[in-house]
Amino acid sequence: MESGQWPSGARAAPRDPVAQARRFARDQARSYYMGAVAARAQTALTSPSPFAERLVHFWANHFAVSVDKLVVIGLAGQLEFEAIRPHVMGKFGDMLQAVERHPAMLLYLDQAASIGPNSTGGQIAARRQNAGLNENLAREILELHTLGVRTGYGQGDVTELARALTGWTVAGLGRGAGARFVGIDGEPGSFVFAARLHEPGSRTVLGRPFAQAGEDQAAAVLDFLGTHPATARHITTKLARHFAGDDPPVALVARLETAFLKTGGDLPSLYRVLVDAPECWIAPPVKFKNPWEWSIGAMRALGLREVQPQAVTGLLTQLGQPVWRPGSPAGWDDVAASWAGPDAVMRRVEAAERMAGRISDTLDARARASQLFPAALSDTTAQAIARAESPSQGLALLLVAPESMRR
Repeated sequence: MESGQWPSGARAAPRDPVAQARRFARDQARSYYMGAVAARAQTALTSPSPFAERLVHFWANHFAVSVDKLVVIGLAGQLEFEAIRPHVMGKFGDMLQAVERHPAMLLYLDQAASIGPNSTGGQIAARRQNAGLNENLAREILELHTLGVRTGYGQGDVTELARALTGWTVAGLGRGAGARFVGIDGEPGSFVFAARLHEPGSRTVLGRPFAQAGEDQAAAVLDFLGTHPATARHITTKLARHFAGDDPPVALVARLETAFLKTGGDLPSLYRVLVDAPECWIAPPVKFKNPWEWSIGAMRALGLREVQPQAVTGLLTQLGQPVWRPGSPAGWDDVAASWAGPDAVMRRVEAAERMAGRISDTLDARARASQLFPAALSDTTAQAIARAESPSQGLALLLVAPESMRR
């Protein structure tokens, strides 16, 4: 008998019901995740307002979470849908408030486990290991979401903001007087303010006192940060980098910053500046597309209108930018150096060959190139496509031509 085989008629090894349940949960979560990725790609492909879609993706990357933390896998898409889309044409401060309250962000950065040391819940937490104040969300709010690095805040400000945020948690995490999370009532999986976890007292952030009680305390700090001059500079620099090149034009940043401060962070006012800015329309295009942008552009170029969940999820993973899976809370890099390396470009070539091979009989690469780039198609690209050995090769060359790689 070979090793590992059961003799004829022998009883099979008993199955572990706990392991089965965990495997089922993982499979369900993965299926949900792939469906959400496909829905995102489908919307990007067919949206009548692609500029708005690009802005949704920009802000989702600014307020990044990662499904590598399993508890977030079913929530990352909801964060984008529930906290970002409703505010993408509103005020930055309103988006900030919505994002920091969202269960995906609270769980990803461990805010749901943060307990004020001197709160009622803190007295219970003091008897347990690894329970107490957590500064992760507070640090990322200051460093990534609002002010930016090296803008004058210190460790004391991080701690004070973390204390103000205590009580911002997610319902359904635990119950009972001896539970790690106390006073958490509400619909499981929803935001809730648990007063018994909140650190009592006034807080001071960046030299400004915040004496508000309960949930209003952290909300007041976020209102303050959402319109701070350092936030204006941080946000507008990122927008300028995204739309006008890896080295943000100083004059454009200044105009955006002025609009931000004048309007209190009104986002459509910033978008108008970008649309009117000559720096965003220079030729040839200077911005190298990241894998998500290139993938959506390639699918649109091929006329695709429907995507398959497993295929699009696998494509983005192959290209190095799996959706909602950045390596850190800082999100994906927005510069060419991160995406234009030889290995990364070769992966796009391989993906382009596969995609083109599926529809080469229904699309003429030369005609499509003229439609996509009527005033920008170079002679070099046109000649390369014309000399292609097959229709499939012609389409693949179109998808990886310089005109398709940059925007």
